[in-house]
Amino acid sequence: MFVSCSTRCFSKKPLEAAIRQLFELEFPKFDLAVIESGTQLRPSEVAEDIEGTLHRLRSGPGLTPSTLELDLGPHDPDPKLWRKRFEAMCRLAKQLTVAVLVIPASPLGASFDEEVKRLSSLVEFMGREGLVLTVPTHSATLTADPAQAIALCKAVPGLGLTLDPSHYTNGPTKVGNYDGVYPYVRHVQFRDTGKQPGAFQVKVGSGDIEYTRIVSLLERQGYDRALSISIWDELGSPFEVDVEVRKLKLLLESLL
Repeated sequence: MFVSCSTRCFSKKPLEAAIRQLFELEFPKFDLAVIESGTQLRPSEVAEDIEGTLHRLRSGPGLTPSTLELDLGPHDPDPKLWRKRFEAMCRLAKQLTVAVLVIPASPLGASFDEEVKRLSSLVEFMGREGLVLTVPTHSATLTADPAQAIALCKAVPGLGLTLDPSHYTNGPTKVGNYDGVYPYVRHVQFRDTGKQPGAFQVKVGSGDIEYTRIVSLLERQGYDRALSISIWDELGSPFEVDVEVRKLKLLLESLL
């Protein structure tokens, strides 16, 4: 395992400045967030100019991504456009030698069977390219219930989970035990989170995330990928994000 960090921690900065800051913080790898509603790098831009995107990423300090964290925009209004963006992101991943891509699962209330069909098509395509698809554990999607997240992975062989324990700690369901998801975890995102309302993102050390236990359970499963820091500056946190990123980096490194 190694400690990584998402560019979403510094989303108010231009992409190149965010990557440079991650380099100065001495991260070995980073999660590259490609968000259609964001300002750093959008999937529509990548789809139109992959070579230009590669030039932007390679002209910096030499830090390389380990994961692509994607939000390609709404799937339903224009499935062909969404698929074009998705396949462009897969081509970008291949060029960057990134194996893991993260996309949101469908929202709560969506058809489970339709989601299985959608994800099966994506996993089949990615399998031919040697890529791994994961969906995050998120309180607003079909993975809000750990049992349903596991059911998705069983129904779509090859699909993995990005474990974000904050959504099981502070989400509306406030899941007590989600140990069953660990065999399917292919990526992890961390911030500190409290159980009380309004404490989704708090200062490191003041929340309820059990980092030691989580890392131990991952080790039992032979997990050897990133522990990614994901303290979003876009959430309007009343603290300095870069300070908290440093603190969480030191904490996670102490557990490895």
